Amino acid sequence: MHKIIALWSHPRSMSTAMERIMRERGDLDCAHEPFMYDYYVNRSVREMPHFDVQDDHPQTYEAIRDMLLTRAEAQPVFFKDMSYYVVPNILEDTEFRDRLVNCFLIRNPMASIKSYFKLDPDVSCDEIGIEQQWRHYQALVDAGQTPIVIEAEAVRRDDRAALSAMWDKIGLPFVEAAFDWQNERPADWAQVDGWHADAGTSKSIRPLTLEDLTRQEEAFFAAAEVEPKMLTYLEHHMPFYLRLKAAALRQ
Repeated sequence: MHKIIALWSHPRSMSTAMERIMRERGDLDCAHEPFMYDYYVNRSVREMPHFDVQDDHPQTYEAIRDMLLTRAEAQPVFFKDMSYYVVPNILEDTEFRDRLVNCFLIRNPMASIKSYFKLDPDVSCDEIGIEQQWRHYQALVDAGQTPIVIEAEAVRRDDRAALSAMWDKIGLPFVEAAFDWQNERPADWAQVDGWHADAGTSKSIRPLTLEDLTRQEEAFFAAAEVEPKMLTYLEHHMPFYLRLKAAALRQ
C-alpha cells in the first residue's frame, strides 16, 4: 500500500493552490475535496453554492474512504479536504485515521472569512472550518501522531522553502517543476469551478507583501461593516487558529 497524504484545510486558505503544487509534482494521484460529497450531498447539511454534483462520485464517508484506499493500491495518493467534512467520522474510524499522513493548512481568518463571504454570504460558522481543524488536529495528537501544520502566509513568503520543509517531513523528494504550473486545469475542479478562479488561471503562487497584509485587515473590517456576522465568526475561530499557528512548521 502506498502513502495517502491528506491536506486538511479550511475554506479559502489557499488550499487549492497547494493542491496545484502537489499535482504538478507528477508522482501523486490527486483528489480534490472528495469528502465534500458526504457533507453536502449525502448528509445535505446545507446546499453548497457553485457546486456541480457529479453523479458518479462516491457520496458516503465510507464509499469515499474506500475509493481513496483503492487508488492507493496503485500509487501514492494526495487529497485536500476540509476537517469539518469528516469530523467526527474520521476520528472514530481509527484504522483509516492512522493510515493517513496528516497535514494541516491554515490562513489568517481575516483573509479567509472575507473571501468566503464574498462567494457565499450565507456561510455557516461551522463552514469557516477552523474550529473543526483544531479538534481534528488535537485528536490526532492525543492519538500519538505529530501532524504537520503549514501556514499559507509562509508559502507565499517563500513557497520553495515552505514546501521543501513539508515534503521533507512526509518523505517526498523536492521537485522544482512543481512551482511552475504548466499542466492544464485539473478536470475535477470543474465541479466547483466558481470557487477556484485564481488557482485555475495562475501559473504560480503570488508572493506576499507587507502591503497585502495591511490591505487584508482593512478590507476585512470594511466588509464586516456590511456583514457584522463576519466579526462573530472571527471571534469564534481566532482562538483555534492561534493554537494551530503555534504548532506550524518553521523554516
